[in-house]
Parts: sequence; C-alpha cells; structure tokens
Amino acid sequence: MRRTLLLAGLLCLPTPGARALAQGARPAPVADPALAKKLGADERGMRNYVMVILKTGPKRVPAGPARDEMFRGHFANIKRLAESGKLVVAGPFGDKGDWRGMFVFAVETPEEAEKLVATDPVIKSGEMVAEYHRLYCSAALMGVMEVHEKIAPK
Repeated sequence: MRRTLLLAGLLCLPTPGARALAQGARPAPVADPALAKKLGADERGMRNYVMVILKTGPKRVPAGPARDEMFRGHFANIKRLAESGKLVVAGPFGDKGDWRGMFVFAVETPEEAEKLVATDPVIKSGEMVAEYHRLYCSAALMGVMEVHEKIAPK
C-alpha cells in the first residue's frame, strides 16, 4: 500500500512549471502540446482526477459461487470502465488491512466517480465501501493503460 501511495505521490509532485506559476511567473511552453492536449493536461502538465479507496464493507460475501460471480463482475466492470477511458488506474493493496484496493478516475468531481463506482458488484453487495478523494496529478497517468496493454500478457 505504501508503495502505491508513494508512486501516486511522486506522480503528483509539483513540476518546476507549477512552482513558477505559484510564484506568479508564466510556465514555459510544454514540450509536446499535442500530447498534452490528448492527455487533458493543463498548463502545468497536470489534471484533475478522483481517487477512490475501496475498503472492507459491512457484508462479507461468503466463499463460494456467489462470491466468485461477484468478483468476476468486479473485474468485468473494471475492464469496462477502463475501456471507456474513465478508469485510469486500478489495483488491490497488498497488505491485509481494511484498505482493499483503489481506483483513479479521470473525472472532475467525487459525485461523477460515485456514479461509476455504484455499478460495481463489490459495492452493490456491500463487500466493499468506497471513499472518495479529489486528486490533482500528472496528466501522464492517462497513458498508463496504453502502456499496460503493451506489457501485459495476452
């Protein structure tokens, strides 16, 4: 979990352009304006997201066919949301605490993310509950899925 949050934190560190803007100076032009536009980057190379922390919910679904089906639906939902371009990053946390996983959505508001998360079987069943946080981070996150598809097994 700490490594995931550290990675997210590193990707969200202010860039030199952001520091200059904070000090009243105009940021330098970006190196690749077409890519910045494609990724939805602002003048700092950043964009808004909503990070969702999935936590253990009040209704654990017992082991068996119903639980298996719930998680098949969960993974199908992740795939659907990623293919729609709304889900940028998703994954489980590696420790055994109450934090089960996370989503990062390319949406402006927690309310938009809530509507997307509400479609997930683990939320519908009460297996997990979601906590929503605004995140201002590198627009480069938008390229993660494209790279993942090139390195993941077929």
